[in-house]
Amino acid sequence: MDIQGKVIAALPEKTGVSAKGEWKVQEYVIETHEAYPHKMVFSVFGADRIARFNIQVGQEVMVSFDIDAHEYQGRWFNSIRAYDVRQVDPAQFGAAAAAPQAAPAGFPPQQPATAAPSNFPPANEAPKEDTSDDLPF
Repeated sequence: MDIQGKVIAALPEKTGVSAKGEWKVQEYVIETHEAYPHKMVFSVFGADRIARFNIQVGQEVMVSFDIDAHEYQGRWFNSIRAYDVRQVDPAQFGAAAAAPQAAPAGFPPQQPATAAPSNFPPANEAPKEDTSDDLPF
């Protein structure tokens, strides 16, 4: 899965030692640019990936990640682990945000906010009876 947004926080790095050796993980918070922005915490596991991605607060990034869940003492926890993080040019982001997005499957395409819905007559015309609705009332 992929998500694009702005990095708004870098949480403290965590380190430890397991049977396989020393490990390092760092978590970041990304915020999307939708009408109602979403925030997501994702982790980067491994010192080599942390260094290679070089994620900085304020960067516009595209995060490719996997979602998994694990059980601990009868409770379940989600894990969102990034396997690739690419910096996005803010100029490209602005162009992509201005372009209309396709409607999800099963939904009609959205009309621009300034256009009147097609079922309303122009101001100088009398309304017509709409018989297409099959509601029982």
